[in-house]
Amino acid sequence: MKSVYMDHSATTPVDARVFEAMIPYLTSEFGNPSSIHSKGQKARQAVETGREQIAALINADPREIIFTSGGTEADNQAIITYALNNSQKGKHLITSAIEHHAVLDSFHYLQGLGFDVTFLPVNAQGMVEAETLAKAIRPDTILVSVMHANNEIGTIQPIEELAAISHEAGAVFHTDAVQTIGKIPIDVRKMGIDMLSASSHKLHGPKGIGCLYVKKGVRIKNLFHGGGQESRLRAGTENVPGIVGFGKAAEIAGQEMHKRAEHLNRLGQRLREGIVNSIPNTIVTGHPEMRVPGSVSVCFEFVEGESILLMLDSYGIMASSGSACTSGALEPSHVLLAIGLPHEIAHGSLRLTLGKDNTQEDVDYVLEVLPRIIANLRHMSPLAGRGGSQ
Repeated sequence: MKSVYMDHSATTPVDARVFEAMIPYLTSEFGNPSSIHSKGQKARQAVETGREQIAALINADPREIIFTSGGTEADNQAIITYALNNSQKGKHLITSAIEHHAVLDSFHYLQGLGFDVTFLPVNAQGMVEAETLAKAIRPDTILVSVMHANNEIGTIQPIEELAAISHEAGAVFHTDAVQTIGKIPIDVRKMGIDMLSASSHKLHGPKGIGCLYVKKGVRIKNLFHGGGQESRLRAGTENVPGIVGFGKAAEIAGQEMHKRAEHLNRLGQRLREGIVNSIPNTIVTGHPEMRVPGSVSVCFEFVEGESILLMLDSYGIMASSGSACTSGALEPSHVLLAIGLPHEIAHGSLRLTLGKDNTQEDVDYVLEVLPRIIANLRHMSPLAGRGGSQ
C-alpha cells in the first residue's frame, strides 16, 4: 500500500544530514558542556555553533537565543515570566483567539493570578487586523503575543505591523513562530519581534529541543531552578545532540528555503484546487495568499473529520483535522469557530500539510482517494440528505 505523509505541521522527519551531524554527540562526544575538560569543551563548542546557526536564520545575536525543550516551554517562559517580572508596569496582556494552547493556556494561567487578558478576534480568513489590536491596546498593556502563522489554517499574520502598534504603546511583542521558522523568512530586527518561540521538529530537526529568542534588554526570568545554564535562564544540562540537530536543520532550511517554498506552493495549489474541483460543498479555510507554503485546510459539509482521517489512514494517507496537541478533543477546533464557522461544519475539517519530500504523485494519489471517501461518508450521513449535496 502506498504511504503518503501530509501532516508536517504536526512534525517532520529528521533530515538525513541532520541525523549525521548528531551521531557523534549521541556516541563518542558525550561530554557535558559545563565541564572544563576537553570533551566537555567540545560539547560546549557544538552548543554554541548550534546557537549561531539558529540565530543566523532569524537575524539575531547568538547571545539572544535560549535553548528549551520545545515550543511549549518557550511560549510558557516568554509569556508567564515576562508578565510576572514586569507586572509593576501594568497587568494588561493581549493575545489572539486562535493561538496554540501553549500560548492560550499560559494566558489563562496569568488570568488566575490577577492579570487582565484580551483575546483578539480574527477575521474570516484567520487574520488579526491591525485596527483590532490598536483599539484593544491600553496604557497598562505590557505584552502582546500573536503567532506568526496559525498551525491549523496556515494564515500568516502581519507581524511587523502588529509589533509596531505594540511598541508605540510601550508593550513588548512576542510571537510563536513554531510553524514558520525555516519555512518563510524571519528577521527579528526588521519585524520588530522582542521574543520568539521556535521548535526543531517542525523543520526536519529532532524532537525535544526548541528555543526562545529574547531581544537584549527584555527582562524575563527562568522557569526552572537549578544550574546556571543558558545565561541562568534555563537550568539543566543542555541537550547537546538536540541542539546540534536543531542548528544543522536551521542551517539547511536557510539554504533551501526558497526552493522548498516554491515546491510546496506548487503542490499546495494543485492539491487545494483539486479538492475544490472534485468535492462539492467544500469550504477552504485560511488566507488564500498569506499562508504557510504547502498548507491546505478545508472543511467538508455533512461529514466528521475523525471519520475522514480514519478512512485516509486505511489508504496509507496520514493527515490531521487540526492541531496534533488537541487531536483527542471532542469539541471542534477553537480556530475554526473563531473564524466564524458553525460547529457542524467545523467538525468536518481536514488539514493536509506538505513537506519537502512530498511529490506530485503523492498529491494525485490523495486527489484520487479523497473524493471517494467523502462521497462514501456523505452517503452514510443523515445530514447529507438535508443539504442535498450527495
